[in-house]
Amino acid sequence: MITSAKLNRESPRNLRFRSRLLAWYDANKRDLPWRKSLDPYRVWVSEIMLQQTRVAAVIEHYHRFLQRFPTVQKLAAAREPSVLAAWSGLGYYRRARMLHAAAKVIARELRGTFPETAEQWRTLHGIGRYTAAAIASIAFDEPAAVVDGNVERVLQRVSGKRLAGEKLWQAAEELLDRARPGDFNQAMMELGATVCTPKSPACLLCPVQQLCATRGELPAPTKPERQRKREVHYALHQSDGAVFLVQRPKDTRLMASMWELPEIPRPAGKIRPVFTLRHSITVTDFTVRIWSGHACESNGGKWIPPRQLPKLPLTGLARKVLRRAGVLSIGNADVII
Repeated sequence: MITSAKLNRESPRNLRFRSRLLAWYDANKRDLPWRKSLDPYRVWVSEIMLQQTRVAAVIEHYHRFLQRFPTVQKLAAAREPSVLAAWSGLGYYRRARMLHAAAKVIARELRGTFPETAEQWRTLHGIGRYTAAAIASIAFDEPAAVVDGNVERVLQRVSGKRLAGEKLWQAAEELLDRARPGDFNQAMMELGATVCTPKSPACLLCPVQQLCATRGELPAPTKPERQRKREVHYALHQSDGAVFLVQRPKDTRLMASMWELPEIPRPAGKIRPVFTLRHSITVTDFTVRIWSGHACESNGGKWIPPRQLPKLPLTGLARKVLRRAGVLSIGNADVII
């Protein structure tokens, strides 16, 4: 814990670091939609979406989600399938379920009043130490430091030390600008995302280069885990415009209750797939081959008309396949082999 006495003995280096970082952030921060408002609901939604997901992938989903659920009351009143459908394409669907559960607590038990401190936020479903501090500092100006992957990298390079665990959080607290905690936390994350990147950091553009112990040269302790390769096959079965889909079991560990195309063995013979695409989940790269007319209707699936597809909680892969097939409107281009 950082004591008030220690905070009163601020080092000149920390003061320079804050001043330079915040000046850089004020002049260079990205124009992101969740930065246009300090509304705690919008800050909260963005922070949950940004967990384990790239900023570029979140923007479209953020607008669409808020259009469908503009308030915590609307989100709390929604059915889970509707929430999952709006979340579809972002992955890690447990985040959406926890967001929905926490919205019910805020709307019903707290009567629409949002927590204001990180400690209070952590009592809600799906809110951990980082997310609680981020929301409290950005929406309510609480002087609570954050540590995510970007901040961890900046702290380690600036200090020249392999910080971990509580030492990381302590270092973040010592650097935190307590007059502008929300902006400072976002500035640290912004620096790690755009300048102090994992590979080839742009040190010459870094506002705190002269205060950095490593200038981006801190070696990685271990090699990243190699991507596994896997080939899978799915049936694209259509009839009178409808498409045949199956629902994942409610008790499955991943993407429970989501809808997807039926997985099938590779068809025998010399027939060719309708198309092939690539899809990645965590450390696995999938080669996905789509075949026409091989679904078995006895496996509990349903025929879904196209007008219902946007309202259905589809897996990210199912959404990608249906876009490629022209059943759904095409968003971001897929990598076709």
